[in-house]
Amino acid sequence: MRIKNGFLIMLDNPSPTLISNESTPYFSDVHNLYVTFYDVATGKYLNDTGNSTEVYQSFILPWWRQVLWTILFGCMVIVATVGNLVVIWIVLANKRMRSVTNYFLVNLSVADAMVSTLNVTFNFTYMLYSDWPFGHFYCKFNQFIAVVSISASVFTLMAISIDRYVAIISPLRPRLGKRATLGIAAAIWTGSSILSSPNIAYFTTEVDILPDGTKRRVCFSEWPDGITTRSQLEYVYNVAFMVLTYFLPIISMTYTYARVGVELWGSQSIGECTQRQLDNIKSKRRVVKMMIVVVVIFAVCWLPFHVYFVVTSYYPDIVNYPHIQEIYLGIYWLAMSNSMYNPIIYCWMNSKFRRGFKQFFWCCGALGNDGLSRHRGFGPEQFDRSLRSLSPSRKNGTSTIRISMHSTYNNTLLGST
Repeated sequence: MRIKNGFLIMLDNPSPTLISNESTPYFSDVHNLYVTFYDVATGKYLNDTGNSTEVYQSFILPWWRQVLWTILFGCMVIVATVGNLVVIWIVLANKRMRSVTNYFLVNLSVADAMVSTLNVTFNFTYMLYSDWPFGHFYCKFNQFIAVVSISASVFTLMAISIDRYVAIISPLRPRLGKRATLGIAAAIWTGSSILSSPNIAYFTTEVDILPDGTKRRVCFSEWPDGITTRSQLEYVYNVAFMVLTYFLPIISMTYTYARVGVELWGSQSIGECTQRQLDNIKSKRRVVKMMIVVVVIFAVCWLPFHVYFVVTSYYPDIVNYPHIQEIYLGIYWLAMSNSMYNPIIYCWMNSKFRRGFKQFFWCCGALGNDGLSRHRGFGPEQFDRSLRSLSPSRKNGTSTIRISMHSTYNNTLLGST
């Protein structure tokens, strides 16, 4: 018995189970699959007849719980999509924000925006209604995008940690240039696509007929050695995916950020530092603290998902629990919600991103109030000048602030900070 894409599938045992008076075989003798339906609203098991049933578990939630989960997932998708698109805009619209770390943050935001827009909504609909109305192609593409975006996010976090490690531990080594950074990003997406390619090959759809005559469409994986949860190849693939996209990255990033932390907070410089050097150290500390928070949030969000996979693999009877569908929805929501936290962290811990978010929402308000007729200059050039006017200028080892009142917008921006 296993959960796959949010649906409970009971396997292998043609004899009666603990939660059903009898199990009915799936119509394919090759697959020899057995399933059980549980209606949460009535508290009854539905397939206690001899009729053929579909290849997934259908948990029918009461309407108010469906509304609650819809609100939770809807808010998460909106925040993740808007937040990550704004991060992309902030970096690409301002030349001064185009650093190596910020290019990687753009890559991370692209991956997070992809999973929130192209995957979460469709999987949630499938889990909620036990029906796949999106067609055969999108069944394959949806699972492909899920693995690609998750892998790209993790590998990008690893790339950032390695870049910070090299920059701080070996400051005399040449930094990555724009071309090298884009090459690493391309390699990340290529490797993620290769890792996700089995989903394109092995996911498929079927139309099954329920005992009451209604039809349900199913999206599931069918590997060469058997259907989902019956395949040893699928088990090996899932374990390899978990190791490559969770445990190894966590170990790697823990080591790199621990070394960086010791270097930035534990070491003492020889001689007296200038104000410029002190400010440079403070800036590096802020960036490292922000990325450590990002990694910790990632680890917390994805840990229950991977633990659930391991536990249900070795103790399959856990999926007999009547409320397992909602438990899985909660675990899935937590894992997918990781895509919405990063923009919030950037806005909270980085002053430049914070000013960029303020400008974006101020622009949205101005456009909504026909502000273009009264204010000019909302493009990248004005955004670049607004950040430059608020950035510290070094002179004789001291920090000064140059403020340019070049537009009504800057007056508004200064008044809001």
